[in-house]
Amino acid sequence: MIGSGPIGCELAQTFARLGSAVTLLERGGHILPREDRDAAEIVQNAFIRDGVQIALDTRTIGAAGRGMEKVVTVERNGERRELAVDEILVGVGRAPNVEGLGLEAAGIVFDPQLGVRVDERLRTSNPRVFAAGDICFPWKFTHTADALARILLANALFMGRQKSSALTIPWCTYTDPEVAHVGMYEQEAAAQGIEVTTLTVPLSEVDRALLDGEAEGFARVHLKKGTDRIVGATIVARHAGEMISELSLAMTAGLGLAAIGRTIHPYPTQAEAVKKLADAYNRTRLTPFVKKVLAAWLKWQRG
Repeated sequence: MIGSGPIGCELAQTFARLGSAVTLLERGGHILPREDRDAAEIVQNAFIRDGVQIALDTRTIGAAGRGMEKVVTVERNGERRELAVDEILVGVGRAPNVEGLGLEAAGIVFDPQLGVRVDERLRTSNPRVFAAGDICFPWKFTHTADALARILLANALFMGRQKSSALTIPWCTYTDPEVAHVGMYEQEAAAQGIEVTTLTVPLSEVDRALLDGEAEGFARVHLKKGTDRIVGATIVARHAGEMISELSLAMTAGLGLAAIGRTIHPYPTQAEAVKKLADAYNRTRLTPFVKKVLAAWLKWQRG
């Protein structure tokens, strides 16, 4: 398996669990390079338990057929070696298929790598033509294409003014455990000059995760410093894709983490990890001064 992004990781673990001997080749220093390193490390440890051979800091030089085998040539630390395999899967990204559509004749501007160019309302350079989905958007997910299609219908048919830039887009890598994310990563926020407070709750502190034997993972949220506004969030858990939606809803509706804290969650569930993030935020509000005032108040009340 060449490439350890979401698709590469999903396929590598799938084939390993189906009984194949899998080698995962990654050019960088850890799998799932876009995710937080500690999130990727949890998935990487799961892969090792499943028998996936992981080759990090490894560059793929080429591939060729040799008899009944296929041979992949890789390079690591300046040394080259060959891997003889039955099949080669490539998961190093996708490019939009814009060839042969006659876009030039329609006056539609496009790029072979980026796809059809659209504005925030999904209108192409030809004002009578709109586009949606993977062919024009950087986030190539089924659920994103669905959301864009709804914007397109509203704007193209009903004179809507909806913008793709207003979307809050979560995504999930369907490994075991899953890695789900929405919004910014900490480094992205820093690059935009946004100071954040990061809170993390290990699943080992969530009773249902312990009962299920799935305590390897965490829920993490990035808040704009000094507020409870959610800038981004990551969950690593068996069903992280199901759990991230509560945080996505809060971001879409402009609700802060405190609103989640005020929401009663059924016990025991693994989604309680999100509630615990809100509890952790509330504890940060208990500054030494506030604790001193509260202690004095309680002492006066008892008197």
